[in-house]
Amino acid sequence: MADNGTVLEVKDLKTYYRVMKGDVKAVDNLNFTVRRGEILGVVGESGCGKSTLAYSLISLKKPLQHISGEANLLGQDLMQLSGREKRKLKLKNISIIPQYALDAFSPTKKIKTFIKDLVKQHGRRADKKFMDKVRERFKIVNLSPSVLDRYSMELSGGMKQRVVMLISSLLDPDLLIADEITSALDVTSQRFVTTLLADLRDEGIIGSAIFITHDLATLYQIADRILVMYAGRLAELGAADEIVHNPRHPYTRDLINSLPRIGIQHKDERLTGIKGTPPDLTDIGEGCRFRFRCQHRTVECDSTPKMEEPRQRHYIRCWNYKSLGSDQNE
Repeated sequence: MADNGTVLEVKDLKTYYRVMKGDVKAVDNLNFTVRRGEILGVVGESGCGKSTLAYSLISLKKPLQHISGEANLLGQDLMQLSGREKRKLKLKNISIIPQYALDAFSPTKKIKTFIKDLVKQHGRRADKKFMDKVRERFKIVNLSPSVLDRYSMELSGGMKQRVVMLISSLLDPDLLIADEITSALDVTSQRFVTTLLADLRDEGIIGSAIFITHDLATLYQIADRILVMYAGRLAELGAADEIVHNPRHPYTRDLINSLPRIGIQHKDERLTGIKGTPPDLTDIGEGCRFRFRCQHRTVECDSTPKMEEPRQRHYIRCWNYKSLGSDQNE
């Protein structure tokens, strides 16, 4: 799956939560790449392993443990680096806008003090030249540099999210991971923040991005490719247009059918939703992990499907995708 323009290559990655009940197989045998200059969207229901993937790449902390596999960032396997070696990469080579980042600010520190303290932790001096750069970046995210002299409690949710995005991209990272960055925002702020992520890429401030969300409609606005996760594994991966308009995996289809469509009223067409609940990842066993909720289940589904590539750069784990319809280009 890798090519010369690859920033990140994840190969057979397994990271599990070690708990008293057993191993929670939150990321299990995952394979994908992120190419230079692209935004890869990662989507799925709560508990599918999206955020676990993010923290596997950024910082493995107990009870989350690396079991096997690789995550090569520009040739360095993140799974083999020490905590100290990983810290050297943060903000510069890989950075994250974490879920619940809006709660990260200290109410007793001005924004500029927070920024200075953070970059100091990463071995950079927040001198006049650096702060001038920060002020220019504030203009890019459509904020007045005067925000530097304010406290976080004086900012709206949308303003705080933009400050967080600015901070996470201050050292021009090769890869920025955005984990559920729109979930706490109103619709207008969601649209602005989503567009801003693409702008940061287009301006060359970030090299590539992984945009993690449960909202497929928001993701479609900016993602080049979309990775659909279910129960810790890849269900489907392909170009955003293909995933949204020609989904091949039953789970992807159910996700899309659960979304409201513009111009369609409730009285004309009811949303279907996805029946059932995700499986217990401590006792998952073999087989397709969606089989318990899939209306297309067959006997084959009790054994684990291999990753297929029915079209170039379109990957899928499903025994029965060929019988569910195809497009004219295949």
